[in-house]
Amino acid sequence: MPETAETTAIERELEIAASPETVWELLTDPRQATRWMGTAAEFDLRPGGIYRVDVIPGNVARGEFVEIDPPRRLVLTWGWESGVSVVAPGSSTIEFELTPQGAGTLLRFRHSDLPTPESVESHAHGWEHYLGRLAIVAAGGEAGADPWMQA
Repeated sequence: MPETAETTAIERELEIAASPETVWELLTDPRQATRWMGTAAEFDLRPGGIYRVDVIPGNVARGEFVEIDPPRRLVLTWGWESGVSVVAPGSSTIEFELTPQGAGTLLRFRHSDLPTPESVESHAHGWEHYLGRLAIVAAGGEAGADPWMQA
């Protein structure tokens, strides 16, 4: 019997009390992005341009932008430059879809092409943490110091 590849993905929907334009800025402007995730970011916002975030000390995420449709849809590749992750730089795909909903935004998030159930579990845990911080900052709050920075 032939082996079949298991598609491993994380999907989330999140209501955010901010406009799609505000959420878009937090996803695509390096200075704004580090308000909710990471200590430094380097973005070249064009198809094929670099996406690189120092998420926590010793863990740098890297990929490239694939699709840019402001302020509706952002697709990028993702993986880790260092650390023990099996997710190589650019080997998985992240999709953000932003839909106006009343005075806010419905964020549909999908992280696909993760290679193992363990990588899905660890990334799901990470995205729960960081998407929550994104929602706080987008709504005009401050996420405060990331407790994972000391871990």
